[in-house]
Amino acid sequence: MKNSQRGKVASLHLHPATPGAPLQNVDMVELVEAKGILGEPRYFGRSSRDMGKPSKRQVSLIEQEQIAKHAHALGLPGIVPGAVRSNIETSGIQLVALVGQEIEIGEAVLFLYSPRDPCSKMDAICQGLRELMLNDRQGVMAQVVRGGKVRVGDSIVVRQISPNR
Repeated sequence: MKNSQRGKVASLHLHPATPGAPLQNVDMVELVEAKGILGEPRYFGRSSRDMGKPSKRQVSLIEQEQIAKHAHALGLPGIVPGAVRSNIETSGIQLVALVGQEIEIGEAVLFLYSPRDPCSKMDAICQGLRELMLNDRQGVMAQVVRGGKVRVGDSIVVRQISPNR
């Protein structure tokens, strides 16, 4: 692959069992094909409302560089890892530009299918954060194409997309 983007996993986070509570920082997650992150109470193994197929909402990702831009715009010294409620924070790769493509991340493969929509919880971090995250500045949602372990520091590489997607 020529000119492919490369990045790395900067931090990993699991949603708590109690909605709205802070995310738990972890060093490793296990992704399960078509289900999401093993043990992740928010997305793992859910079915879509229409036709009972596995939900596409399996893993959320955002770039640390994007989070830093938001913090700077709001006059904050920074935003702690996990605060913006993404499962995977990355560095060195532009995720929204890759929507419609697959990435290898650790042992797993993800299909990036859509930019995320920021929720009202972003304004609880700092008033105005949700608005800054509109228009594709909030990371992406992904489906697990191939399961495997993902660790902090793992490489992220853009794959050639299979023609059947």
